[in-house]
Amino acid sequence: MGTLVTLDLPAGSPVADLPWVITIGSLGDEEDWEPVVCGPYERAHALALAQAVVADEQLMAVVEPLLPRADAEAIRDEIDLARAAVENPAGDEPEADPFDEYETRRVRPGRPPTEAEVRAGWSRIASRLTAV
Repeated sequence: MGTLVTLDLPAGSPVADLPWVITIGSLGDEEDWEPVVCGPYERAHALALAQAVVADEQLMAVVEPLLPRADAEAIRDEIDLARAAVENPAGDEPEADPFDEYETRRVRPGRPPTEAEVRAGWSRIASRLTAV
C-alpha cells in the first residue's frame, strides 16, 4: 500500500476549484526513477486517480493545486510569497498559508473516474481558465 499526500482544505475553500496535478514517485530509496507528474484534473478526480494508483504499490502520490498565472509578474509574486514563507518562522506570519497544511491519512480507494469523466473535467477546467 502506498501513500497519498494532499492539502487538508476547509469546506468551501476556493483552492478546491483550481486545477490539480498528481506527482507519483517511489516511496522508498530502493527505486531510483524520476517522478511522474500528471494533470490537470479536478480535485476529486485527482484524488481518486492517485488513490487507485497507490492502492496496491509502494508509491507516493502528492495531489496539489496548480496556480495558473497569466504573466511573469504574477509568477514572480508567487515566488516572493514562497520566499517570504521560508524567511518568516511559522508563528510569525499573520495569515496561515493554505498550501503549508499537508495531511497524511489512510483511505480506502474508491472508483477512479472514467476517461470520459476526466475529459469532461478537462473541459470544465478549460472553461474556468479561459473565462473573462
